[in-house]
Amino acid sequence: MSSSNIRRIVIALSGGVDSAVAAALLQKRYGPHKVDLIGVHMQNWDEQDESGQCRKVRDQDARDAREACDILGIPFTTVSFVKDYWNDVFSTLLSDYERGFTPNPDILCNRYLKFGSFFNYAKRVWGADCIATGHYAQTDADDDVVEMGGRGRVRLLRALDATKDQTLFLSGIHQEALQATLFPLGDMYKSQVRRLANEFGMETLAKKRDSVGICFIGNRSFTDFISEYIPHRPGPFIDLIKGHVIGSHNGVHHYTIGQRCRIAGGKHPWFVAARDPASQTIYAVDDHDHPALFSSVFLAEEPHWICDVPTLREDEPFLCMFKFQHTEWTTPALLYKVSPSSSSSAPSSTVALKVWLSIPTRAVTPGQVAVFYKGNVCLGSAKILWVDVLSQIGLNPPFPMDQELLRPPPPQNPPYKSSQDYEYANHLKIPPQRQIL
Repeated sequence: MSSSNIRRIVIALSGGVDSAVAAALLQKRYGPHKVDLIGVHMQNWDEQDESGQCRKVRDQDARDAREACDILGIPFTTVSFVKDYWNDVFSTLLSDYERGFTPNPDILCNRYLKFGSFFNYAKRVWGADCIATGHYAQTDADDDVVEMGGRGRVRLLRALDATKDQTLFLSGIHQEALQATLFPLGDMYKSQVRRLANEFGMETLAKKRDSVGICFIGNRSFTDFISEYIPHRPGPFIDLIKGHVIGSHNGVHHYTIGQRCRIAGGKHPWFVAARDPASQTIYAVDDHDHPALFSSVFLAEEPHWICDVPTLREDEPFLCMFKFQHTEWTTPALLYKVSPSSSSSAPSSTVALKVWLSIPTRAVTPGQVAVFYKGNVCLGSAKILWVDVLSQIGLNPPFPMDQELLRPPPPQNPPYKSSQDYEYANHLKIPPQRQIL
């Protein structure tokens, strides 16, 4: 199907340079084919709950999104997903923080808002053939055959600009939405995007700084913000090695593993090694690279696979690459299926996956999302439930679990299905036993 069969594209405009340039590129490509391009700015947070500074930022973003549409001569509108954000994203964040997890709001927002509520809105209200965003990502489908459900199963690929690649944040996307999504910036570098913004007459946006963090927090600290929704629950900081109290805090939900602690009068830095929500205790170590901060094995929920569904077995590993933070490099990993009988986990936190990392990785944290790759393909993701180092220092998970699940697998000689698998497997060597306590 040629591009002339695409009649309407709805693009999500954040008010930043990326989505504005994405809209300009779409207009340049599809405009000659008389394709309707509509810009939509989403409001996801109730302005009554915003700080003054945050409201200014939100209002400016909306003005910048409108200005981009005015420059391009395309229709512009706004839509509110405040209720959807609260029900599908923010309530989940609060629940996870209270349980001692560290969630990733960007992954949730993309899954449920941009490629959930917004995707359905574009179809229902505008009759869109496809949507578009300013994300740095690619697919393996021909953009000229995009339509709602019309180009078969599609794989999510990493962006050309590795420093800006956003596939980690898109790892929860559903196949239906991916089939009908365009990523115009997937094969571009950020420097090119800013240069194009100037060429398209968007000089102000070309100079605009990238947004960082959760926008509706504004200039407030995360501690002050989350305290409006979760009450203070004081507890001690305990030296993991010596076992004595070294300070106090206002709740484990303010901290995550690997984070530097705020301990009054401390003579040297301390870092969070573990949190116990039941007793509101935070265990800390005095070394940024202490062995207690590094994990080799973790357990996760049932994975969400974007396109192809790997066959996972309990006795044979699936080889792939892993990461859980946007800025880190991928690590070779072995994935094993965990049967319900061996996990014995509670229904609300079902352990379905065991992941063994070839290189011990710092600050792997329950609640974060493990993202899996094969080469340039983002396969999918799974929520991390528990990590080996927490059991090694004496903590128990908030669900029944067979501790044998956390033992590293024996040395593997897996059947290599490809040269790529062989390359991964060469990295998969059991790390030496680490002394923690």
